[in-house]
Amino acid sequence: MSIKECSHHDDEDRRQLLHRILAAIASLIILILVTIFLIWIILKPTKPRFTIQDATIYTFNISSPISSPFPTPNTLTLTMQVTLSIHNPNNRIGIYYQKLHVYGSYKNQQISLPTVIPDTYQGHKDFTVWSPFIYGVGVPVSPSRLSALVQDENNGMVLVNVKVNGRVKWKVGSWISGRYHIFVNCPAYVRFAGDRNNGIGVVAPAVKFQLLQSCSVDV
Repeated sequence: MSIKECSHHDDEDRRQLLHRILAAIASLIILILVTIFLIWIILKPTKPRFTIQDATIYTFNISSPISSPFPTPNTLTLTMQVTLSIHNPNNRIGIYYQKLHVYGSYKNQQISLPTVIPDTYQGHKDFTVWSPFIYGVGVPVSPSRLSALVQDENNGMVLVNVKVNGRVKWKVGSWISGRYHIFVNCPAYVRFAGDRNNGIGVVAPAVKFQLLQSCSVDV
């Protein structure tokens, strides 16, 4: 009889211990969630805001295919400098920008090599200005995009998307977060100049366009 009672008490003790462990785990999870929620309420984290202020076009032209037994595609040559203004709207959060690349895109086709932006730290409420050059020499253009580019040239304006791709970290006090991917898309409308009757888009060198256009930012 005493053996059965001891076994019963042991089972009861194990159940109580298991309940205590589960209750402690649940309390810890709730505490973590409440802490995260309170930090979010206090800090109100906001992603950075990008604005493309201007774009200076040095070269933007399409080369004709070379006549040969083996047809060559049209190619695009682009040289431009853009001015990007970046604002950190957070009161208590600093931002590290790392491994950033800037490049030009036309209708989702990359038309330049990526230009590296040096790693940067941006403090609370700070503004930062970048002025990278974007280069693309002899970039092949597909027939569908060539048709669209010629149509844009006939309309007198082409939309080049300046894109930024890289990583960011958030800094609160001495704490630094892990890395997050950031993708920025800035529309830059470029007007054509010169001869518009040859079907090939040409922009005269050193034409500066004031844009002041907000960019979309995904983090």
